Amino acid sequence: MNLIIRLLVTAVAAYLLAYILPGIHFTGFGGALIFAIVLGILNLIVTPILKILGFPLTIITLGLFSLVINAIVILIADYFVDSMTVDGFLWAFIFSIALSFITSLLGGLISPKD
Repeated sequence: MNLIIRLLVTAVAAYLLAYILPGIHFTGFGGALIFAIVLGILNLIVTPILKILGFPLTIITLGLFSLVINAIVILIADYFVDSMTVDGFLWAFIFSIALSFITSLLGGLISPKD
């Protein structure tokens, strides 16, 4: 149940951010939901690989390179989801920061406490 809540929170946050950020476009809420599912799968498979490969740069930049990794994962999700469009790396970077912030904020408010 917690997975479904997190997917819905991510989809709602991404859909609302598409209205705020002019470089992010969804065709509808269904597209945002598909994006949330694809992002979850990419976070399971691709993100750990990129973090291992980028570990030296993450150390050198004191962790800021992980923001770049998140933006790369957003661009990979854009490649796989036809109902989403990202207008470039800068918009993916801004979107990933905003999405991480909003989903962690909403997830803390909505998810049941253990």
